[in-house]
Amino acid sequence: MVDSRAAEDGSSIRRRRQCERCGQRFTTFERVEAAVPVVVKRDGRKVPFDRARIESGLRAACKGRPVDAADVEALVSRVEDRLPGLGSEVESAQIGAFALEELRRLDAVAAVRFASVYKSFQAPEDFEREIQLLAESPDGNAQG
Repeated sequence: MVDSRAAEDGSSIRRRRQCERCGQRFTTFERVEAAVPVVVKRDGRKVPFDRARIESGLRAACKGRPVDAADVEALVSRVEDRLPGLGSEVESAQIGAFALEELRRLDAVAAVRFASVYKSFQAPEDFEREIQLLAESPDGNAQG
């Protein structure tokens, strides 16, 4: 190894290496793998956290909306970044709440769509209540 330092974004370590046989130099990046939290589902089952599941739900909620794939990816990362502080087990409802909170800032219609599945809406009044919550949100995002 020739050199080692934190990468620009601080999420990995950049190492400059050199082949002992030919002398060619190359770079590797090492990222610390955080412990994957266990998600406690509503029915009590425990499953490993799966980033793809939340990303899939958010993409479905954003379908047809003016939301870039990069925005969804960043939103999922922000949700995932909040999990380690909650311990080794996280309630699925808490993950959904984080996702909904972030999605409200991004797109109001997508947030209502996501909430309808996450909160298991059963009646039109559930949609009305969610829209009212959105209208009263402190960030004032009531875009449509």
